[in-house]
Amino acid sequence: MTTQPMVELDKEELRTTLADVIDVAPAEIGDSTDFLDDLGVDSLLLLELVVVLEKRYRVKFSEQEMRTARTFRDAYALLGSKLVVSG
Repeated sequence: MTTQPMVELDKEELRTTLADVIDVAPAEIGDSTDFLDDLGVDSLLLLELVVVLEKRYRVKFSEQEMRTARTFRDAYALLGSKLVVSG
């Protein structure tokens, strides 16, 4: 039986990655920060965020998932659920 290594999801690393793409300080992204309302993320920037996360964590997001992850907490939970390795 082969098992895939589980990718550890570091909350602060994710916060820093998102901040880099959005071009804000990581401190500006609180757990309940809304990407659209609080940070002014538009659809093109959201797409760039998704591409960066998909490449870095080797996951895929559906269009519906992209729309529902509006806060950092949502994005962290969604990404965490994608990284769970089923046995």
